Amino acid sequence: MKILVCISKAPDTTTKVVFKDANTAFVEENVTWILNPYDEWYALVRALELKEAQGGNVTVLNVGAADNEAIIRKAFALGADDAVRIDAEPTDAFVTASNIASYAKDKNYDLILFGKETINYNGGEVGGMVAELLDLTYVSMASKLDIAGGVATMERDITNGVEIIEAKLPLVISAQKGMAEQRIPNMRGIMAARSKTIETVAANGASALSVTKQFELPAEKSGCKYYTADQMDELVQALHAEAKVI
Repeated sequence: MKILVCISKAPDTTTKVVFKDANTAFVEENVTWILNPYDEWYALVRALELKEAQGGNVTVLNVGAADNEAIIRKAFALGADDAVRIDAEPTDAFVTASNIASYAKDKNYDLILFGKETINYNGGEVGGMVAELLDLTYVSMASKLDIAGGVATMERDITNGVEIIEAKLPLVISAQKGMAEQRIPNMRGIMAARSKTIETVAANGASALSVTKQFELPAEKSGCKYYTADQMDELVQALHAEAKVI
């Protein structure tokens, strides 16, 4: 089976988010970048599990600058066979998707996997765009994936239940929690990753279809108020006067 896993970088979850230039740009200095967890834990690990069970090849693809090499080598350390970096600035979801589709269109992948979203932008758009550009079936937010006889069987969590979907390969899927369990790279994988070659591909020249006008931090959370068992009257009054229904 020939599998392409699209990976992206994201700030570590402990990063203090700061903006500059009138809140139009994210301050990247001193930020620790990581392999986006949804791409790593679910999409990539499930791809590796399928390869181990059924044979094949797993290629990881990243759209971004040369400083993304560290996250690509993390994918190597986990077990990816090949890696490609498209030398394009991912200015919006369309630019990213267009470059991925341009690369993948003649490679005959059986599966193209994404994490359901990145943890910094939470857009979840790229997988669907790639499927449309390649004219392939797309299943989003799958929590389980099995393949037999050229057919993928997937599960998705829905309100009060689970949806089961079957679709023929080739297929584009975005993965969420439940698809696989996080792996820790071993020393052998880490050492091997240092010497593996990352193929670099030129950008296809796609132009962004959207622009970020401004970022805004969420309002700071207010402190919690605590009431003892003998303060029920005060609690009821506070619920009426201060509580907000979300």
